[in-house]
Amino acid sequence: MYFAALLARTEDGWEASDTELDDVETLSDLTDLAREASVDEDTVLVFIEQEDAWFGVIRVDGEEDPRIYISDASAAARSSYGEILLTDELLGREPEAEDSIAALEELVGLDGTEDGEPDHTTDNDNDTDLDDNDDDDGLDADAVPTGPLGDTGVLADLGLPEKELLMLRTDALVEIADALGAAEVLETVR
Repeated sequence: MYFAALLARTEDGWEASDTELDDVETLSDLTDLAREASVDEDTVLVFIEQEDAWFGVIRVDGEEDPRIYISDASAAARSSYGEILLTDELLGREPEAEDSIAALEELVGLDGTEDGEPDHTTDNDNDTDLDDNDDDDGLDADAVPTGPLGDTGVLADLGLPEKELLMLRTDALVEIADALGAAEVLETVR
């Protein structure tokens, strides 16, 4: 079960509203949703939580790029809402590099067998595949790390230091809201 809410900072404190993510397909959509809730381009926090699995905090300050923290990236990767937050930049990958390479390979259609060459070579003595160059260094370029990912200082100036954010697990959004002085307003939308 998911819970999503927006916390918008105002002169009088925080205002909370629950939000539906049904129409949100990209991080850009989520950022736009947060900016719409902003009062005078002040800070807006988007909380997303999947019960007992992971939570994410997205911070939007005016027109700046969103800052993202995810408590468990590998758990979030298995979630449609989590996938929205796991951008190439956050994962440290070249933006859409794989898609570009795959598109070029498909466009050109080269697979190494253009001139009648066999798909692979075998060692006639023991029929093992010689082209099986497993450059496996233990790292999968598509792998998403287990554990926290993103900007651990996303809430530091609002009252929740990095160290405390990293220790949060279940019911994290309640603890975050409490640290921000917004527990009561978040509870109204929960």
